[in-house]
Amino acid sequence: MHLSGRPARVFAVAVAVAAAVLPSTASAAPTSFYDPPTPLPPGSDGDIIRHEPTEFFLDPARTLRAPADAQRIMYRSTDTHGRPMAVTGTVLTPRTPWRGTGERPIVGYAVGTQGVGDDCAPSKALAAGNEYEGPFISGLLARGYGVVVTDYEGLGTPGVHTYVNRVSEGHAVLDSIRAAQRLDAAGLPDHGPVAITGYSQGGGASASAAELQRSYAPELDLKGAYAGAPPADLTATARALDGTYGAGLVGFALAGMNAAYPDLDIPRVLNDRGKRLLDEISDECVTDIPKYAFMRSADLTRDGRPLEDYLAEEPFHSRVAEQTIGLRAPHAPVLVAHSRFDDLVPFDQGRRMAESWCQEGATVQFSAYPSPTHVATALAAFPEAYGFLQNRFADQAPPDNCGKF
Repeated sequence: MHLSGRPARVFAVAVAVAAAVLPSTASAAPTSFYDPPTPLPPGSDGDIIRHEPTEFFLDPARTLRAPADAQRIMYRSTDTHGRPMAVTGTVLTPRTPWRGTGERPIVGYAVGTQGVGDDCAPSKALAAGNEYEGPFISGLLARGYGVVVTDYEGLGTPGVHTYVNRVSEGHAVLDSIRAAQRLDAAGLPDHGPVAITGYSQGGGASASAAELQRSYAPELDLKGAYAGAPPADLTATARALDGTYGAGLVGFALAGMNAAYPDLDIPRVLNDRGKRLLDEISDECVTDIPKYAFMRSADLTRDGRPLEDYLAEEPFHSRVAEQTIGLRAPHAPVLVAHSRFDDLVPFDQGRRMAESWCQEGATVQFSAYPSPTHVATALAAFPEAYGFLQNRFADQAPPDNCGKF
C-alpha cells in the first residue's frame, strides 16, 4: 500500500496514537543481562530464562583464569511468599576430567556474605576476579565437580537482596542446581548426583536448602550438604553482632527483612539516623562493613531500644522466627562445622541447630573447631568439607556423631 500527502500524515498519526494507548504484548528489551523479562516467561522452577558465556578469574588483575568454562544464567525460582522470581548465577563446567564412578557430580555453592546491593552479585565478582570464595570454588572444580553459584534473590537482579531469608535462599540454591542440569551449554548431567556447600550466610543457605530439598526438589539426587557456621537463629546472631566490629551485618539483615517483608514497615521504628543507614546500606557490599564497626542499634531506633527488643515483639517476632533453621530434618547427610570461638555467628545456636536435626532423625556430623575467629574457621574447615563431599559422591557411609557433641 502506498500513501502520500495528507492520507499518509493521517495514517502516521493514527499509528502513533494506537501505539500510545494500546497495551504492548512484548516485554521491553533488557538494559542488562540482570533485567528480568516482564512478565516472566511461563515455566517451572529451575528453568533457564537466559544465559551467556562469562569468565571466572581468581585475581583482580584477571591473570589467573579458573579451570572451567563459565556460563552466566538467569533462572526461575520461588520467593519466600511463593511468588515466581528471576535469579541469576554462574554455572561452571570444569576442564578437569571426572575420574570417579558414575556421572560427574554438581555442587550447588552457596556463597557467604557479599552485601545487599546489585554490584555485590557473585556472578559479577567471579568475572572480575574479586570473589573471596574463588579459591574454594576452584578447589571443587579441580576435583572434577560441576559447580553452580547462585546470586540469591535481589543480587544483580532488581530490588534489595533478601539477606539471610531462609526460604528464598534455600529455593535459590536448589533451583540453581536444577538450572545447571537443564543448561545444555554447560554439558553437565541432567540427573546425576548433587551436593550443597556453603559457609556463614552460605552455611545458612546450604542448611535451608538441605531442609527444603525433600519437599521442594525431591527429584534431585542429593548426596549431602556442608553447612559451615550457619546463622540458624537470627535473634541470637543479631544480639552477638550489635555494637561489635561486625555490626554492619545487622544493617544488611535489616535491609533484607525490609525487602522481604515490606508489611513490617521497618522504617517506622527508626529515627532519622536509622532511616539514612537503611537507605545507604541497601546499596553496599561486604567490603563496606568496616565503616559501620561498633554501631549500636539502640542509636538507630526512635525510642532508643536495641533491635533485639523489637525482635521479641510482634509483628517482628513471627517473621524472624520463620527464619529459624533446624526445625525440619534434612533427608541427606549433613556436615556442620563451627568454631567454639566464632566472633560473628554464635557457636551455641549452630550447635542447637545440629542437635535439633539429630532429634528429628537426621544424619549429622557436627565438628567443633578451636580456631579463633569466624573467618579463620572458614579456612580451617576446607579440608573436612572437601573430604565430606568426596565421600558422599563415593557413596561411603556418612559420619554421624549425634548424641556425642
